[in-house]
Amino acid sequence: MTTSRLIVGPFNRVEGDLEVTLDIADGVVREARVGATLFRGFEILLRGRPALDALVVAPRICGICSVSQSTAAARLLAASAGADAPPNGRLAADLVLAAENVADHLTHFVLFFMPDFARACYAGHPWHATALRRFAAMEGEATRRLLPARARFLHLMGLLAGKWPHSLALQPGGTTKAVDAAERIRLLSILAEFREFVEEAVFADRLERIAALDSPDALAAWADEMPAETGDFRLFLHIAQDLGLASLGKGPRLLLSSGSFGLFRSGVWGGAGEPVPFDPASVVEDTASAWLAGPAAHPSSGTTVPLPDKEGAYTWCKAPRLDGRVAEVGALARQAVDGHPLVRALAAEGGSVLARVVARLLEVARLLPAMEAWVKALRPGEPFCTATAGFADGPAAGLVEAARGTLGHWATLSGDHIAGYQVVAPTTWNFSPRDAEGHPGALEAALAGTPVLPGETTPVAVQHVVRSFDPCMVCTVH
Repeated sequence: MTTSRLIVGPFNRVEGDLEVTLDIADGVVREARVGATLFRGFEILLRGRPALDALVVAPRICGICSVSQSTAAARLLAASAGADAPPNGRLAADLVLAAENVADHLTHFVLFFMPDFARACYAGHPWHATALRRFAAMEGEATRRLLPARARFLHLMGLLAGKWPHSLALQPGGTTKAVDAAERIRLLSILAEFREFVEEAVFADRLERIAALDSPDALAAWADEMPAETGDFRLFLHIAQDLGLASLGKGPRLLLSSGSFGLFRSGVWGGAGEPVPFDPASVVEDTASAWLAGPAAHPSSGTTVPLPDKEGAYTWCKAPRLDGRVAEVGALARQAVDGHPLVRALAAEGGSVLARVVARLLEVARLLPAMEAWVKALRPGEPFCTATAGFADGPAAGLVEAARGTLGHWATLSGDHIAGYQVVAPTTWNFSPRDAEGHPGALEAALAGTPVLPGETTPVAVQHVVRSFDPCMVCTVH
């Protein structure tokens, strides 16, 4: 057996710097090592600052998921202060986070993931001409439809949070941007317009019907109801069937979600039965393969000490583990933990490229109707925020489900200042390196067995697997 090594990267259409080293034998990936090659050091920047500075600095970790970082920081400070937001504040914060998640899911699908199927290597497939017309990078019909619709949809951010990204409206005690009766009507109008776009362009069907698909057979029957070119989701399903994406990119069977919006429950699901509770105390970050000093530690006591010449290391990313086990996070995990029957069936054997994309779009179909209900529940004239008097000394944590998965902020506060701060981002979970026991991270495991065709220098199947996780590398290395 002849083994060769291929280094793939940097990747286009990925937020941040990513490099993947592949050991290839007999035309498939035998082992993969995933490298985050840019160090940013936000955890170091936060040390010594006033506690409220976390609301300013942490969102700058990323412009794509700024609200998620703001939410985690605000929840951490709320836990320390014992603050409880009024109902309006909770609804507004959920709406802002959900808007970011929905926008991220659709941006990923149209701009980052689907353009790979417009590549010339697929020219012999019956769906290629349609994929090229719709998803060619920068020029596709789907891009031209999504971008203006997304821009109008994100007007929600202005009405609810003043601006996006990096809003300061999210506070420990709620949100500082109140919504009046006229703005509430405008929010409903924006959601109605965006629902119309998603139902027409993405699904070619009602959101409620997509959310009700309860098995792989039901999904396949729905896909076959109309021609493949009827809606972007249906086109993807036909492509996935033709290319066998249901068997590509099998990740770990352990799926983790911290729960979100009171809509998706928290837990850890292992591929069968019901989820077990998620205990944040069981999270440990391993540094064995990272260019970082220090032992494996829970984030509340972890450190960020660069060690760029560390022998055997190959990434700036730590390796989060759950009781020593590798876990995958993201929409697939959220929907499987929550108990959606279609996603559980697709994820039972460890998920796949198909399962991750289906879960992401299914979540859009579930979130938009929920957002409509949350806007209707707002009560103009009632409080959106309560004041906080100060922060308790000691550790505190804030957990949130970003679009890409479970995001945690941990801090130790002293005299209303930050003594230590650690961030465990979704892509830190999914793109983690090998730990001290040699266990590969979620993507590293999912890449094993991926085919590599003769002469490929950037294997297209590898790109499908990588993009199915929707990486955000700048969050990974914060």
